[in-house]
Amino acid sequence: MAEYKTPGVYIEEIPHLPPSIASVETAIPSFVGYTEKAQWKVADDLLNVPWRIESLLEYEQYFGFPCPEAAGSLSVVFSTSGSRTDINGQVNETLRSKFLMHYSMQMYFANGGGPCWITSVGNYTSTGGVIMAADLLGGLAQVAKINEVTLLVFPDSVNLTTATDYYNLQEQSIAQCVLLQDRFAVMDVYHDPANADVWSLDIQFLRDNLTSTDPADLKYAAVYFPRIYTTVDFNYAMPGDQTTNNDASITLVNAPGGAATLDALKPISNSQYFQAVSAVTNIQMLLPASAAMMGIYAFVDNSRGVWKAPANVNITNVIQPQYLITNQEQEDLNVDDVAGKSINVIRYFQGRGPAIVWGARTLAGNDNEWRYIPVRRYFIMVEESVKNATGQFVFEPNDENTWVRVKSMIQNYLTQQWKSGALMGASTKEAFFIHIGLGETMTELDLLEGRMIVEIGMAVVRPAEFIILRFMHKLLSES
Repeated sequence: MAEYKTPGVYIEEIPHLPPSIASVETAIPSFVGYTEKAQWKVADDLLNVPWRIESLLEYEQYFGFPCPEAAGSLSVVFSTSGSRTDINGQVNETLRSKFLMHYSMQMYFANGGGPCWITSVGNYTSTGGVIMAADLLGGLAQVAKINEVTLLVFPDSVNLTTATDYYNLQEQSIAQCVLLQDRFAVMDVYHDPANADVWSLDIQFLRDNLTSTDPADLKYAAVYFPRIYTTVDFNYAMPGDQTTNNDASITLVNAPGGAATLDALKPISNSQYFQAVSAVTNIQMLLPASAAMMGIYAFVDNSRGVWKAPANVNITNVIQPQYLITNQEQEDLNVDDVAGKSINVIRYFQGRGPAIVWGARTLAGNDNEWRYIPVRRYFIMVEESVKNATGQFVFEPNDENTWVRVKSMIQNYLTQQWKSGALMGASTKEAFFIHIGLGETMTELDLLEGRMIVEIGMAVVRPAEFIILRFMHKLLSES
């Protein structure tokens, strides 16, 4: 109580309600990769500097446009049969640009993405068109400084030279998640061109080579397979001019008048020129699914809650998955009997959508506690939210009064979570518990050494991954 020395009337406000807890954001991804530029005020002032954006327009303002496709990577084939001429676009996957950041951002925002962080590790010419693992690792180190980030993804990493480099990068991202305990890593399956279309070899390489010091650390990551064919347009603009297409870079096969490139076709046949341009636009772009999944995470979190599995959702702007996976094939992907490294599959179901997310497991697929993505991400949210809120009690008296305030604050917060459907149970007693106090969570030594220990248990809802309907014959005599 203040000491009053002058006669008069004084007002004192007595805090009656416990402090509140505000939930932290759950879907703020960090994209690390190469961009056309990295400029806020002067050239390269955003290089290796995480920068927050909220739209594709902002991305283009600070980081530019996609890398234009090199000559020969896109082509148009004319096939004549009788009086009919078919005009189809094709892409040479070995020659196409390896820089996927801008394309991935398109998929992210199209699928419900919002605020995110961009870390540019270089421009399209800084490495001679090669994705460098050291650059991406440097960007990852910078992302560790941003507390708001909750998801990690590297769109360009699927084009690293070797699978070993790719999984080493992902291991480092998982290590950051474990260290900070406030983020979750999302990755794809690396495809080795030497494996052709035998994708099972890529799966096995992941399970053999994606390791961690502690296998339990894999609960901080999830992997998606296969890649997806999208409606995103290839960029073949003129160098330094994003407003004009470089028709000379588009190769023609069997074109009228022997035209070798798109610009040579226009004076020969104006109508077929525009058909060829349309064919280029219709070329399906193969992209990793992880960036689109960032958008799905954001969409599901905002519409339902972080405790809802980001699955059974159709991915927008997708034509089809790279591979059509059957139920039998997914059995070994979803459940790994050896190491539990579950892989979430993007599948096509006729009549439902071309690309349905059909899996919601972390890489710790055999762990009963941390098997599911929404469970792991929900705990991250609650842990970070409670941690932020209890910071105000540091150096407060470690006594019964403080313990009651802390317990009431957490109890009110978890009660609201239970009412929102995040926690199981018919009552709050079944949904969660909070223990704090001398002889309960703390000893005399804890008090002497300044430790206030709070134990929180939550019964988080889990996805109904396997719905089993049991049917049997009913006899007439049965009631």
